[in-house]
Amino acid sequence: MNFKSITVSASLAMVLGLSSLCTFAQSPSKFIQEGFWRGTFLLNNSKEVPFNFEVKGKTAAEAKVYLINGKEHFEINRLKQVKDSLFIYLDQFDNELALKIGNNSLEGVLRKQNGSGATPVKAEFGKKYRFDEPKEKPAANLSGTYEVVFKDQSGKETKSVGLFSQNGAKLSGTFLKSTGDSRFLDGVVNGKKFYLSTFIGSGVGYYEGTILDDGAISGIVGVSGKQTFSGTRNEKATLADAYSLTYLKDGYKTLDFSFPDLNGKQVSLKDGKYKGKVVILTITGSWCPNCMDEASFLAPWFKKNKGRGVEAIGLHYERTTEPAYVKKVLSRFKERFDIEYDQVIAGTADPKSVSESLPALNSFLSFPTTIFIDKKGNVAKIYTGYNGPATGKYYTEYVKEFNAEIDKLVAE
Repeated sequence: MNFKSITVSASLAMVLGLSSLCTFAQSPSKFIQEGFWRGTFLLNNSKEVPFNFEVKGKTAAEAKVYLINGKEHFEINRLKQVKDSLFIYLDQFDNELALKIGNNSLEGVLRKQNGSGATPVKAEFGKKYRFDEPKEKPAANLSGTYEVVFKDQSGKETKSVGLFSQNGAKLSGTFLKSTGDSRFLDGVVNGKKFYLSTFIGSGVGYYEGTILDDGAISGIVGVSGKQTFSGTRNEKATLADAYSLTYLKDGYKTLDFSFPDLNGKQVSLKDGKYKGKVVILTITGSWCPNCMDEASFLAPWFKKNKGRGVEAIGLHYERTTEPAYVKKVLSRFKERFDIEYDQVIAGTADPKSVSESLPALNSFLSFPTTIFIDKKGNVAKIYTGYNGPATGKYYTEYVKEFNAEIDKLVAE
């Protein structure tokens, strides 16, 4: 994702893991200002990557923080203040912002909730801009669709579709791959350079690019430059058919599994609850941003459609299957999205774990992957990845295709 602190009670600091991070005043501090804040992460000890958030509420107990990325305001509703230390809990990713409250400022780290890992961060109140004000007029308007190729250090290439919208110097967009999209990116164009970032509580997303003389683009992902991208404008840019990437091996028609839910009850497609019904299986994880986008669609959709003879099961693959951990993260996931369909613990967040637990699949490429089961219990279709709201027309098309498939299976 070096800060100095004043002398504090050593024992209290060790309990909270903030011995060189947050401080404790002799008397309780006031809560931070309501309104807009601009934060920056210090990556690789040199590069500052910005993000924006809004605070609503006058105490930590009642306040909410909204992480802002373009049109998206991602809600965080669990905060804690201990004198002049503020903890913003990013529960969906098991992360937290641990911050010292200053004079209209915050300073601290982004880290795991167990205290491991630390990315320096600071924030200032009253600043709504993201990247610094451009010094040069944009060399071009990037609005449109691009055919983009990402390349890693080994030379492996991944095709993508870049979707950008530019208003003056302000730029927003996303990169869509077969495995999902980069969600809402927010940034700016400065002359021939453009910058995009995103943060909702997981890792810090950052893209830095150049507009070439012929209108093409090139750039790097992150601050290290280990992954690069290049692209050309192509309004007809497409990816491989998401329904063709994952399929059943020869000889298979169904998925045979039995996974426990949070109460330890084994759940299987052979259960009477699912017989004669259309079932949606989603291979998901509480740690996965694209899975969160899918859940924000599927959860309300299921409420409206469960009376049509439709069921759904979330097959969760988490960072660990340790009981206390999965109970914590799955409960948070269920509560955040108001999920009424079954959630089961299927394995760890590793493609190999998915392939081993669902051996009928030819391969596994992406979280999430959605599997449509017909009334006979057979696999009808498999959709790899997810086109979230940031993809605009691609998201609209996905929802249309999803409903059409369910309508067909329900009518059979």
